[in-house]
Amino acid sequence: MDKTLKVWDLESWAEEKTRHGHTHAVLSVAITPDGHRAVSASDDHTVKVWNLESGVCVTTYPAGTSVTAVAIYGTNRIICGAADGQVHFLTLKN
Repeated sequence: MDKTLKVWDLESWAEEKTRHGHTHAVLSVAITPDGHRAVSASDDHTVKVWNLESGVCVTTYPAGTSVTAVAIYGTNRIICGAADGQVHFLTLKN
């Protein structure tokens, strides 16, 4: 709800990094199979792709409505569920 994406150490449960970029609540996050990128869905009507090493948002996809769920399938596909009931399919850019 604080509009951030957080990276946690899963062994110690310590917060490692905080990423800023959304203007409304982050509602869902998925990690790519290679562990190098995160995809966040937000109430700000966007889906963002983050480089986890650098912390930089590398791509923003406008959705037109709140995006409430996001998942990665395969090596480069994103599936998103929107508040208006639509499902969006996106391709991760390299």
